[in-house]
Amino acid sequence: MTSQMQYVYPCVLTPEDEGGFFVSFPDVPEALTGGDNRAEALAMAEDALAAALGMYVKEREDIPVPSIAVAGQALVAVPTIVAAKLALYTAMRRQGISKVALAERLGLGEGAVRKLCDPDHRSHIRTVEGALRAVGRSLVLGDRAILESPPPRPLEESAALSPRGM
Repeated sequence: MTSQMQYVYPCVLTPEDEGGFFVSFPDVPEALTGGDNRAEALAMAEDALAAALGMYVKEREDIPVPSIAVAGQALVAVPTIVAAKLALYTAMRRQGISKVALAERLGLGEGAVRKLCDPDHRSHIRTVEGALRAVGRSLVLGDRAILESPPPRPLEESAALSPRGM
């Protein structure tokens, strides 16, 4: 069986009395934002989601699993590089692999691996993909656009994590 982790989360857009929309995420309560219109609110939602998920990494907590969107919710995906870093962080946690151990596998210093796991640090996607391979994972990308829900095929609409060789 394939293990997959998506980084696409449903959000609730609530119209505000003074205009615009307030955005919240049922699965990531720390991710709150808004915008003057629906398009701006959804664009801001991507940044708020990425920042909130980055805090889970900094606090060494599990990344919340996205729930299935219900009617009226929109889906928001994190940027591709953030999804790759979250996938690496999650794989390392699940397998009990320390940053020092991964650094040894990759022939890098621990500081370099710390940067690879930090969603706020700029990294080259190929470097993160190499680290994912070192923990037996690969990054599978699909359409990561902000989508209206319910999605027709959720697993194809996000960055997913699959075990290598399956």
